[in-house]
Amino acid sequence: MNVPNTIAWESGVTAATLEIGLTAAIGAVDGGDPQILTVRTGTASARYDSLPNGPFSPRDHRTLETGLRTWVAKQSGLNLGFVEQLYTFADRGRLTEATSKQPHVVSIGYVALTRMPEPTVQSGGAWRSWYAFFPWEDWRNGKPDIITREMLPRLRDWCESPEAATRAHQPMRPIDRLKICFGIDGASWDEEKALDRYELLYEAGLVREAREDGRPAAHRWADLPAFGQPMMFDHRRILATAMSRLRAKIKYRPVIFEVMPPEFTLFELQRTVEAILGSHLHKQNFRRLVENGGLVVPTGEVRAKTGGRPAKLFRFRREVLLERPAPGVRVHAVNV
Repeated sequence: MNVPNTIAWESGVTAATLEIGLTAAIGAVDGGDPQILTVRTGTASARYDSLPNGPFSPRDHRTLETGLRTWVAKQSGLNLGFVEQLYTFADRGRLTEATSKQPHVVSIGYVALTRMPEPTVQSGGAWRSWYAFFPWEDWRNGKPDIITREMLPRLRDWCESPEAATRAHQPMRPIDRLKICFGIDGASWDEEKALDRYELLYEAGLVREAREDGRPAAHRWADLPAFGQPMMFDHRRILATAMSRLRAKIKYRPVIFEVMPPEFTLFELQRTVEAILGSHLHKQNFRRLVENGGLVVPTGEVRAKTGGRPAKLFRFRREVLLERPAPGVRVHAVNV
């Protein structure tokens, strides 16, 4: 049977088409820095990085995940391991203007983790630090100056604007959202709210994507600094969703070991967790948590360290998956 790639339906007197897209936020860690796989389409409109993506074809792809893996391999040469469906992104105008006759694209987002591969990614794919897109999310060296100096004054100003006050669909006042998202005025910073923070910045018109999408709030600002590097379409929102999911997930599932080599030191493991959380962790508490939780076992080998004692090597103890339902790294950040 010939199955089309798009779905057509009638709305009043006009016909519309719907295309299903597949988008992947693929994370790895390299030298203590979290990386995200990006691609460029090679077209004149590809001014920014995007996440690997492509349309779902029922003729060619047996499942949605098969289609995703096919597009990722084609665009980057990478064969994925752990993959999890993330969210469905379907806002009107997310890839085209609302009045466009082009098919409306509903994108099914996925999050994936992999070990940092050897530098064999094909042209068109490149690993980028995800803090290049979200510099305010990296608290490993303390609170980023961009938050206090640039973001908070503008966000407070927007929260008091008539536009923000008329957003009746929100369950709380804009100023309360600001306090919770950015951990101010008595609230604490929550690393899992990466998506909430990005969406607040988008609504306030402070990110480039808001201006290019024609958000009215974006026109109130002049001479804005670059609040992170923009991405194509809504791919930075998809990446923020993936960051929030991963930061929560590593606390109750051992997905962190998807990015670790077979053997590692506890220092390397801690640096990797800190990289994803964007937070500093207490060394002794972290080691006690990992070892007492039965997540790792020593290999009996050591790694020589320049100017210090050799460090013990460990491996992930997979038996923990059968012993309890939530064997994650239940860490608590030490933010200033």
